[in-house]
Amino acid sequence: MNILYYGKEEPLPTAQRLESGSLNVTLEEGDLLSVCWGRYEILRRVHVAVRDQNWRTIPPRLSELEVHSNGKGFRVSYQAHHRQEDIDFVWTASIQGMRDGTLTFRMDGQARSTFLRNRIGFCLLHPAREYAGRVFAVQQDDGSWVQGVFPKQIANKQPLVGTERMKSLTFEVVSGLRAAIQFDGDLFQMEDQRNWTDATLKTFCTPLSRPFPVEIRQGTRISQAITLKVTESRTIEHVAVEEKRKVLSISKQAGATLPRIGLGMSSHGQPLTELEISRLKALDLSHLRVDLWLSDPSYRTILARAAAQARQVGVALEAALFLSNSAERELSLLSEELCRLHPPVSTWLVFHADEKVTSQRWVRLTRQLLRPWNPRALFGAGTNAYFYQLNQKRPAWEDLDVFCYSIHPQEHASDNRSLVESLEIQGETVRNARELVQGVPAAISPVTLKPRFNPNATVASPAPLPGELPPEVDARQMSLFGAAWTLGSLKSLAENGVFSVTYYETSGWRGVMERESGSPLPDRFRSFPGCVFPLYHIFADIAAFQHGQVLAANASDPLTVTGLALVRDGRKRVLLANLTREIQAVRVEGVAGDLRIAELNEASVTQAMTSPDKFRVVPGYSLQATRGMVELTLLPYATARIDEQSTTVEEGFVV
Repeated sequence: MNILYYGKEEPLPTAQRLESGSLNVTLEEGDLLSVCWGRYEILRRVHVAVRDQNWRTIPPRLSELEVHSNGKGFRVSYQAHHRQEDIDFVWTASIQGMRDGTLTFRMDGQARSTFLRNRIGFCLLHPAREYAGRVFAVQQDDGSWVQGVFPKQIANKQPLVGTERMKSLTFEVVSGLRAAIQFDGDLFQMEDQRNWTDATLKTFCTPLSRPFPVEIRQGTRISQAITLKVTESRTIEHVAVEEKRKVLSISKQAGATLPRIGLGMSSHGQPLTELEISRLKALDLSHLRVDLWLSDPSYRTILARAAAQARQVGVALEAALFLSNSAERELSLLSEELCRLHPPVSTWLVFHADEKVTSQRWVRLTRQLLRPWNPRALFGAGTNAYFYQLNQKRPAWEDLDVFCYSIHPQEHASDNRSLVESLEIQGETVRNARELVQGVPAAISPVTLKPRFNPNATVASPAPLPGELPPEVDARQMSLFGAAWTLGSLKSLAENGVFSVTYYETSGWRGVMERESGSPLPDRFRSFPGCVFPLYHIFADIAAFQHGQVLAANASDPLTVTGLALVRDGRKRVLLANLTREIQAVRVEGVAGDLRIAELNEASVTQAMTSPDKFRVVPGYSLQATRGMVELTLLPYATARIDEQSTTVEEGFVV
């Protein structure tokens, strides 16, 4: 995992590009990435997963790696050891690529302990956007063949119809180029991972129709293999023409209104300090989210703290209510608290503790009992979990002012590239969800880097070991990468017209700034006491454009650069981010006149974190747009703010 802390790069995973004729792959930490035939991607990733009874992925530790490659073929071997709590599983890998387009990946493993597993074996990721609408053929374990289609819309059937018991999978990559994959050692299925904002479809073992979890006894051996064969029926052009300079093109036509932006209440439970209040006010937020479990009497204390903090910052509350089957009594008692505290609630999000998607009756009951207290407050529901839950059980929308679900990018993978790939899919979930609820506005709440909880857990997760970060915390929260990713998320959701978005928390290692007391684990989460995180400045950059309009910003390579363009009251601002650890040359098209540019990068990040007020008044530098464009060079994971000195909006167009 590569992270930029104050401009210093942590050790990067070793990656090797291996070639065998037209077949080429990247080997990184034992996984095969970007399995290609020439320039055509066949598989995004091939890896072996060990997942426990709560669907947690147990990471491997690799050893004895050997790589032999001469351009005409390659062989790879290594040992992978998955060890966590009661799980102890070891397997050896054997990978071979041959010039004729055949790739074989074999794993032979043995359990060194007795444990419960939900899955052990191969996972293959297919690029969803590139394959959407293409036909595939599946051979089942009984020898029969069925056809299916890689879905364009996010599939609500898990797994995909026609992939119940796969022994082989065949599909056309492009016209004249066909791939066939043979599976040995288990049966496989396919699912649409865009339900969790991954940018892929996944072929995996074991079929979900089989019981899980399953006890694996000590000494049990597990062996699997996949064999990929690629064939050409005509000559395929293999020369890739890559434009080194990336382009971000800004539309002239104004689109959606910038959504209401809020933050979650801090999970550490401490009051806001005067410094934190001042910094939060500078973000011109819409709301703070507070979670209230009404069956727990302590919610009264939480509500009182939330009301006080909302007034201190000058914002409303987005109150997520978690009801039980005694909801009528709970809501009646809540009404008494509301009359006593008068919290500034603007939106109620209604959930039930035993339901993944809120039933209509709970929304109606909440509206009936709470609407008299504040007739202007909005009522929303959906799921406290993810788009997947909405897609499985579509909510009744007739009584909703907004519908809601949460987003995080690490359901299946945690590397930087996978997180970047998820950005575009966030907007895709919004478009799909809007169709499910007949155009009801979306309130995405919250967006986090790590999952807040496991909706599929069957037993309680163990506490983190001493010195380890909690599973909800990602050290990239305080990195330049975290800022670039946040900008990409805002762009994806704002351009797709969501009503509101709640991000992260106010302070602490899941927030936008560190507590003044500092990080509880400074060796693992290396922030400065009382600093802001780089992503704080993304929210500060959009603060002056609340209620403004969003212009479409189209990137030539959205996995490399991204941008958000805003207009309000005759002002135009473009926020630009480098999503990679490489220096990027970027041409921004659709800007004019004198430009003022400020960059947040490895050279300026220390000041930006420790002295944010001083950093924000630094004037930056000036450039003159030429023929409606300007060229910038961005350092790794850098972000830039580009302001036009004069802009007007007339009849929906920026001129």
